[in-house]
Amino acid sequence: SPFLPITTPGRAVWIVTRILFAGRSITRREVLDFEAWGPAASLAYGVTSLFDPSTLSIDMMAYSDLIDAGLMTGSRIFSTGPAIFSFNEFNSKDEIRQLLIRYRDHYRLQNLKMYKTGNRRVRQWVAEVSLELGMMPTTEGGLAMKHGLTQVIDGFAGHEHALPAATLYKDVIELMSQSGVGYTLTLMITNGGYEGQDFFITRDDPKDDPKLNVFWPRSVISGKLNEATWRSPGLYSFPETAASAAKIMRKGGVIGIGAHGEAPGIGTHWEMQAHNMGGMTPEEVLKAATIGSAKVIGRSGELGSLKVGKFADLVILKANPLEDIKNTLSIYRVMKNGRLYEGDSLNEIWPKKQAHGMPWFQGEFPQNIQPEQP
Repeated sequence: SPFLPITTPGRAVWIVTRILFAGRSITRREVLDFEAWGPAASLAYGVTSLFDPSTLSIDMMAYSDLIDAGLMTGSRIFSTGPAIFSFNEFNSKDEIRQLLIRYRDHYRLQNLKMYKTGNRRVRQWVAEVSLELGMMPTTEGGLAMKHGLTQVIDGFAGHEHALPAATLYKDVIELMSQSGVGYTLTLMITNGGYEGQDFFITRDDPKDDPKLNVFWPRSVISGKLNEATWRSPGLYSFPETAASAAKIMRKGGVIGIGAHGEAPGIGTHWEMQAHNMGGMTPEEVLKAATIGSAKVIGRSGELGSLKVGKFADLVILKANPLEDIKNTLSIYRVMKNGRLYEGDSLNEIWPKKQAHGMPWFQGEFPQNIQPEQP
């Protein structure tokens, strides 16, 4: 099971492993910042792993190395490297093979992102060469239903963003479930409807949230969360879109949770709540956010559940998420790679006791969030 109850004297807590997709907007691009706020914010919200399926620069790989080396505190980062776009003109499978070998051997990447590269024959070559080289290619359909479906049929391992038809019927449900494609909807951005993120910003008004103000720069909060377009809840299509994903999961399909990285950390929780609004039970949402997401990126042998031999990642919650999916926000402790952190401060409390330190963008914590001293 990806989650289990653990009872300690005087406290009932829940442990949940967590993974997130699409880590965009978590760093200052082209500036290597050893105190990048995005990975730290994500970890504080219980997101132990990030996946960036279309790295806009190679900086993300540098951040991945810095975090793995212990020079930065934050979620571990997996990526595809720069996506293969339409400007990559291929005339043969061998040309594709030479490019993908560089991605695998020089960038040291397992995952690949292909986006609108050539005609269908060329895209099939990309899928075939990826399989040959042991890589997992993901893609997206650019809000074109035919484009997205043919890429699933042609053997791509993943599909980023929701298919543009909000309601999927039996033929597409069966295709998505039986093909085994990893399907990540990113409901927080527009997928042919209004951005789901706007719904949660107007509902929750998170700009004054104490924890958010610890881990997010105030300029980002002002820009992203201070104002959002209010719309009647009935105008949002993401619950209907999420309902189709629930049907795919119940048919045996692989669903991942990814918020597109627009709101590091808290966006993952909104994405989970959005799936719950579409009909997934809290248990199904947690499954998608843990082992389902690990399967989508080909790392279910390392991540996504509590098992001997996997990374020691878990989240300790103060309230039961099976009773209310919003309880995933009641984070008490976060463990990544066996290191235990306070959820409100990222102070490490085991195996070492050391303070996380103040972020570069603020000089003090809000009065109602005072980090414990190790």
